[in-house]
Amino acid sequence: MSRFWTPLLWCAGLAALLLANPVARAQDAAPRTQQSYAIALTDRLRITIYQEEDLSVITRVDAKGTVNLHLVGEVAVVGKTVSEAQKIIEVAYQNGRFLKNPQVTINIEEYAPREVSVQGMVRNPGRYPLPIEATMTVLELVTKAGGLTDTAKGTAITVTRISAEGKKSVFTIDIESLIKGRDRAKATDNSLILLPGDIVYVPERII
Repeated sequence: MSRFWTPLLWCAGLAALLLANPVARAQDAAPRTQQSYAIALTDRLRITIYQEEDLSVITRVDAKGTVNLHLVGEVAVVGKTVSEAQKIIEVAYQNGRFLKNPQVTINIEEYAPREVSVQGMVRNPGRYPLPIEATMTVLELVTKAGGLTDTAKGTAITVTRISAEGKKSVFTIDIESLIKGRDRAKATDNSLILLPGDIVYVPERII
C-alpha cells in the first residue's frame, strides 16, 4: 500500500473519527441559536432594553469592534456571543448608574460576510464561507476543501489570525494524527474554532 494518505483513506479516517466520538456527533447535530453566535465586525444588531424604548438602537459593529449606545457610549462586543454581549451592555448601564436592572436583548439584523481561506496542500484551496450560527474547525474546513493532498504535511497545519486590535496570532494544528487515531493527537487540535478572516495553510511534506 502507498505510504501516502489517499482520498479513500481520508474519508475512512474521518468516518472513524466521527463514529468514535458520539459527543461530537451529537453537538454537530444539535441546533445552534443566535445566543451562541459570536458577533463579528460589521454585523448589524438590534439592541433593545426592556421598557426603555428610547435607548433601543439598530447599529453596526464598527472597525474597533464596538457599538455606540445611548448614554454609555462605546461598548466592545466583537467576538462575544450574543448572550455575553447582552450581559456586558447590562453591566455598562448598571455601572454608569443609568439603569438599576436593565434587561438587554440583541438580535442579529444582518450578518457580516464570514469567510476563511485555506491554502497549500489541499485538493481545493480557496475561500470558504463560515456557517452563520454554527462553528467550523480546521478539520471540517480541510474536509470541505477536498482533504489533504498526497504530499501534505497534515501534522503542521497553521492558522493565522489577526485580531480587531491588529494583533497577529499563529496556531499549529495536527489533524493528520486526529484522523489516523494516533496517540499523539490532542483534543485541542480539533477544538480551535475558526473565525472570520482566518488563513489556514497546509505545508508540503519534505520527501
